Amino acid sequence: MTPDPRATPPAGSGGADKFDDDEYPAYTMGRAAEMLGTSQNFLRSLDEAGLIEPQRSPGGHRRYSRQQLRIAARVRELVDQGTAVEAACRIVSLEDQLHESQRQNEELRSAE
Repeated sequence: MTPDPRATPPAGSGGADKFDDDEYPAYTMGRAAEMLGTSQNFLRSLDEAGLIEPQRSPGGHRRYSRQQLRIAARVRELVDQGTAVEAACRIVSLEDQLHESQRQNEELRSAE
């Protein structure tokens, strides 16, 4: 994904270099929903399910990172295939846990 030039970082946050950071909360809820082709309610449901916890702007608005948008896109794929949102969130969470366990196992094998 390419950073949205309309999504500007808060004043004094270090400028455009933050957009290279996958964890930087560069996208508003409206822009994130637009990019994903979904509704803002869908994003709220991911927050309520505990899968994605967006940062909040000083005004209390949700802000999403590119990494969070990738996770939301994975959930949306499952939902589009007929999976319930709650089940899709659990599947994505378990997939992430599996990938992390595999990475740790590979590290341990490499260290031997």
